[in-house]
Amino acid sequence: MNSPAVPSRRAWGWSLALTIVLGLWVTASVVLVEAGLSLVADALGIEGTSVPRWAWAVASIVTLLLAGVPALLLSLLSPIWFARTAGRQWLIAIGFGALLGFARLVPPTYHEVYLAVLAVLAAAAALGHRLVTGRLERRGEPDRWLPWLSLAAGLLLLLPWLWVGALGGATETVLALVAALAVAWLAARPLLALTARISAGGHAWGRSALGGLLGGVALAAVVAGVGEPAVQVLALLCVPPVAFVLAALRRLGTPSVVALLTPVLFGPLALVDPDETSLILGLRDGLFWGGVGAAAGWLLALVAAVVLLTAFRRVRLHAWLAGALAILLAATGAVVYVGLGQPGLAGERLFVVMREQADLSGLSAVADHTERVRQTYERLVSTAERTQAPLRAELRSKHVSFTPFYLVNGVEVDAGPVARQWLAGRSDVLHVLLNPQLRPLPAAAEPMHGGQAAPASTPWNLTLIGADRVWADGTTGKGIVVGSSDSGVDGTHPALRGNFRGGDDSWLDPYNGTRSPTDPNGHGTHTVATAVGAGVGVAPGASWIACENLPRNLGSMANYLTCLQFMLAPYAPGADPWHAGRPDRAPQVLTNSWGCPSLEGCDLYSMRPAIDAFTAAGIFFVAAAGNTGPGCSSITDPPANYASTLTVGAVDRNARVADFSSRGPTADGLTKPDVMAPGVDVLSALPGGGYDVLSGTSMATPHVAGVVALMWSANPALVGDIPRTREILRSTARTARTQGTSCGSESNTVGAGLVDAYAAVRAAKG
Repeated sequence: MNSPAVPSRRAWGWSLALTIVLGLWVTASVVLVEAGLSLVADALGIEGTSVPRWAWAVASIVTLLLAGVPALLLSLLSPIWFARTAGRQWLIAIGFGALLGFARLVPPTYHEVYLAVLAVLAAAAALGHRLVTGRLERRGEPDRWLPWLSLAAGLLLLLPWLWVGALGGATETVLALVAALAVAWLAARPLLALTARISAGGHAWGRSALGGLLGGVALAAVVAGVGEPAVQVLALLCVPPVAFVLAALRRLGTPSVVALLTPVLFGPLALVDPDETSLILGLRDGLFWGGVGAAAGWLLALVAAVVLLTAFRRVRLHAWLAGALAILLAATGAVVYVGLGQPGLAGERLFVVMREQADLSGLSAVADHTERVRQTYERLVSTAERTQAPLRAELRSKHVSFTPFYLVNGVEVDAGPVARQWLAGRSDVLHVLLNPQLRPLPAAAEPMHGGQAAPASTPWNLTLIGADRVWADGTTGKGIVVGSSDSGVDGTHPALRGNFRGGDDSWLDPYNGTRSPTDPNGHGTHTVATAVGAGVGVAPGASWIACENLPRNLGSMANYLTCLQFMLAPYAPGADPWHAGRPDRAPQVLTNSWGCPSLEGCDLYSMRPAIDAFTAAGIFFVAAAGNTGPGCSSITDPPANYASTLTVGAVDRNARVADFSSRGPTADGLTKPDVMAPGVDVLSALPGGGYDVLSGTSMATPHVAGVVALMWSANPALVGDIPRTREILRSTARTARTQGTSCGSESNTVGAGLVDAYAAVRAAKG
């Protein structure tokens, strides 16, 4: 074989410059397309819509064209061998990445299925490439110590992920490992071909830097197709620098790319939940910690490359010593994971909705409100115990853990996609929903803190609805209890500490088990204070109880039902909600500034039995319309889309509908929202004793709950009369100003209008 012609220094320089420019173009193309679409998807998700899954396949094709055409031209037209090699291997890597991107056609939240498809595509592509091109050429005699050193380097780069991340379920973790192995095997093909001659000979630092740059472009191209939305951005940050480690190892012989890359890919694939990377969770949630892990991995890769080029330049380790180094790093990883990380499994679960739901007809005829709530509770529990018995017995026989619920007759099951098929096939099961679980974080984010002092006069939002006029007549909500399911409540806040109901059944924290009201976020404190807080609340004479259902602004069917069952029949910490519930202690009014989208496992109808049960019990249920306006039919997430829910939209201080306020009609044709309330720059309490303004239909909702508390306090005979109360709220509402489209009818934008507390209370008194 003839040696390639040695190019002139000038030709080499121009070719090197052109290759670097094209490499930057390829990298920029894949990063901008993938990161750009991820940002768009997150922005749309915050607004309540989503990017269709086929958009990711289109993105793969666009990346293939934008990055692949220049790489193809470089491989064909450059007179310099290394440039042609780079262009050819980049083109192969770009094709691999585009192919892997098609795995994102798998619907969101089906993580196990996505990982399985990714592994199959990667393995098939690697096998096909090997069948076409044959085995990769190996330079020199194989060194038994280099695969171990490669593994040690990979385990070193895994350490940050073991600190900041958390594993999902057992099946998901195994599939993530298999997918990482398959992708590493696939990436090895272009990487070893790229570095075979470029990293050999010449100046060690210069050749390694060149090999790292060229290999990094190839890795970026492959990794662009790896990981679900947002996870692939983290992978694009931490994986390409591994090419510098590979180039440094390549100076020593033929390393194991699979041993090096598998731990690095396993980090973001296994230890980051794509459902927890949205900015809707806050700036210091899953995406932040994933970014910390990726940045630390990026830095460690460069440090490892420098160490390999210096410490191992003239050193050859015995295989046993290199193996001992790998074992030491594996042990270090275990210590980091157990001691500093979040050990354990936090896999997704299933929520099984039973076919038969409780018959609650005729309860509205029960005159005594407490007795009505008690009978509702007993019917729900009785139906659930009877119909769930066969399923529970079979789950126990299969040693599958579960948590039963009665408010919606259903069972949360700790199982994955295989069990889902079996459960869905049962005759007593209506359908099976995903029930996502939050993975733990290294540190909790700080809650919101208010930057303002307590208001010196009645805030505008309370005067706009006439609450101050109601107080002037002597009605403040005394005798009524308002229940909140939200992020929690700061029970020590001056606006709220005086009217907490107290007792051992007025606060529930299912996550941390706190015994007094706390709020790790601030959202719940703000909403409860708007309903009943001193100085900022509509009904400051009412009492409150609360349950934490949104510790990090992401819930699930089980989360929401846990708190709603507590609202129907409160119970002491650690007590059995099925048999130790106290329906006589149920609040009369519920304020709910949350929604359960498909991301959290709900479908359009899954929560309906729960909301209907509160109506049957005579408990007034108020919920936020959502913040996905101004588009029509944007009231989509339970419980806002149900007839039994009093759905609230938001207006500003001029009684004009807020642009973000969701509109109707609902998917089944209901006119929503029902009424409007102030929801723009609403001043209320925040954890730590301060106050500040927030906007959203979340802020509007507690106004209406407070108005109902005033109405029922003014006329106790109205307590439990849901139809009459709703009719008064609608008939006394004032005109709210619309803007934009009317969505077929103004009622689908502003409902009956702006709630009028003064007029409603007067009408309630009769």
